[in-house]
Amino acid sequence: MVLVLGLVLTSCAGSDASAVAAPVIWSEAPVGEPLVVWSEAPAPTASEHVPEPEVAARPAPTVASNSAAASSKAASAPLSTENASKAKAGTTLHQLAGIPIKGRAPKTGYERSLFGSGWKDPDRNGCDARNDMLRRDLTGIAAKPGTNGCVVTSGVLSDPFTGKRIDFVRGQGTSTKVQIDHVVALSDAWQKGAQKMTEEQRVKFANDPLNLLAVDGPSNASKGDSDASSWLPSNKSFRCSYVARQTAVKTKHGLWMTKAEHAGIKRIITSQCPQQQVPEG
Repeated sequence: MVLVLGLVLTSCAGSDASAVAAPVIWSEAPVGEPLVVWSEAPAPTASEHVPEPEVAARPAPTVASNSAAASSKAASAPLSTENASKAKAGTTLHQLAGIPIKGRAPKTGYERSLFGSGWKDPDRNGCDARNDMLRRDLTGIAAKPGTNGCVVTSGVLSDPFTGKRIDFVRGQGTSTKVQIDHVVALSDAWQKGAQKMTEEQRVKFANDPLNLLAVDGPSNASKGDSDASSWLPSNKSFRCSYVARQTAVKTKHGLWMTKAEHAGIKRIITSQCPQQQVPEG
């Protein structure tokens, strides 16, 4: 009896935790995507002395995995009034919560001239909005004599869209290297509330410095009238500022966003720059 008992105890002691490997949990929750859980439990090493292991409960995902899933869910969920109250006042996230979400209106009837013919002088400083933006956004500028420093003839742009340096020289075939972008495109504005503006309001919108940036010409052309759901600057370090400015412009001028646009901006802000401040202007 003593020998038999000793054998039984030896057999039990030899079955340690390493005989059955715990399931491996791997998780990755890209922004906007559901949590993906992959598990694989290797089979125990064969041994005539190892009893059949009991079925163990699958361990819960780690805290890191739960956090990633919660972050992904928060980034894709609509920003409710309750969530907005938690967002710090003065941040883009807080401002974004106040923008209405609606469908895109038809583009029917849109013409550039509805926002005024050419550049205006909204601040009445004697210079049109284009040259004001060149003077604001370029460095090392030179101005045409006899224009009171208004007409910029050359300068250097650190392009926010690409992050590259652009040497600007005014003239046929060169001026278009630097263009003045409407951060919220005029056509996009037309489809999201500007149809209801007066002509005077649309002219102010088209010449508002908050909605204007000196940028790389080809990048501006590729953007067209896209919103944040379909186009973002290739310079990722500028994206927070870019969507913050779009949000500020639409708030200031009473425009709305589509569901996809709103979600795209919210995803960028919450995942990359939750404390992004509202730009001045």
